[in-house]
Order: sequence, then C-alpha cells, then structure tokens
Amino acid sequence: MTTTVGDTRPAGPGRQRLHEAALRLFVEHGVSGTSLQMIADEVGVTKAAVYYHYKTKDDLVVGVVGPFLDRVFDILEQARRKRSHRARVEAVLEGLVDLIVEVRRLYVVAAVDPVIAHLQENYPRMRQISSEMLEVLAGEGADDESRVRVVFFLSGMVGPIGDESCRDIDDDVLRSMLLDIGRRLLLPRRTSRAGTAG
Repeated sequence: MTTTVGDTRPAGPGRQRLHEAALRLFVEHGVSGTSLQMIADEVGVTKAAVYYHYKTKDDLVVGVVGPFLDRVFDILEQARRKRSHRARVEAVLEGLVDLIVEVRRLYVVAAVDPVIAHLQENYPRMRQISSEMLEVLAGEGADDESRVRVVFFLSGMVGPIGDESCRDIDDDVLRSMLLDIGRRLLLPRRTSRAGTAG
C-alpha cells in the first residue's frame, strides 16, 4: 500500500504543469529562491491559479516531492517481503537506483535542498523515510559500520546524479555503476576468518 505524503488528491494536468515548472525553477534557483509568482509566470497563469491548487508554497513543494517519496515507500514495502537481509538490500538497491536515475533532477532537489530538510519537521512522513531506509538496508541492530555504509551510499549518490561532470553518462551505464558501488558497499563479500596453518 502506498503511503502518500501531503495532499492525496491526484495530480491532474493543471497540477502536473505546476510541478514541472516548479521543479525546473527549484533546480535553477533552489526552493528558497523560487517564489510562487515565479512558478505562476513559468506556467503562464496567475498566482491565484497556483493558490487554487496549493494553499502554501510548502504544500506545493510537498506536492512536487511527494510522488517520488511514495515510490520510495513502495520500494521499501516490496523489499520487506523478501526473506533474507541480502535479498531485501538487493531489492532496495535495484528499485532505488532505477528510480533515482529516472528522476535525476528531482532527486537532487529532494536530497540536498535545505528547505526540504526543514519541511520534515511539519511532514513526518518525509522524516520517516530516512529511518525506514536505514532499517531495511542496515538491518536490525546494525553496527556502526553498517549504518555508516548505508548513509555513505545514500548521500553519495547525489554526486554523480547531480554533478555536471557526470551529466553525459548514459542512464543504463550510470545505473550499472551505481548498482555495482551499492553492492560493494552494502553487500560486501564475506571473508573467511579461518587462519592458515603454520
């Protein structure tokens, strides 16, 4: 079952146009540097038309980011159905990397914009996704190293997804690279602890 973040009304054509325009401006100016008037101008409507869909700018930001977060919750839910920890990690890695490569610009905004971090105070479901991700990827009772590996991977994906130097990398190639790095970090090969006979 999808856990919807924010407004549960479906995004019709009007809302979808607002979301697309807002995202373009968020990428260029940041969330704090983007006003509702700028979004209205980008879409070619009045500011009142924006208020028809969203009462506040925060609500609009959640409307833009919410569908992405809902898809992440779906990935976590599917992963929890797997029997082993390794299978759960693999399911999250595949689903999350596919999603992030698909929505590159949105991921960068959602992951690094300070306004998004501030919104977590008023939208607990946004905060919940971090703890659930850590729980599934690191496992119950995870040690310090496991938790650091998870956080390192999740925060590290922002670099190649958002950095100008990686924009020319083909989606399939980038997906393969991120999966490989994720597996090496989160699914390290078990090493034998048996000593050699002397």
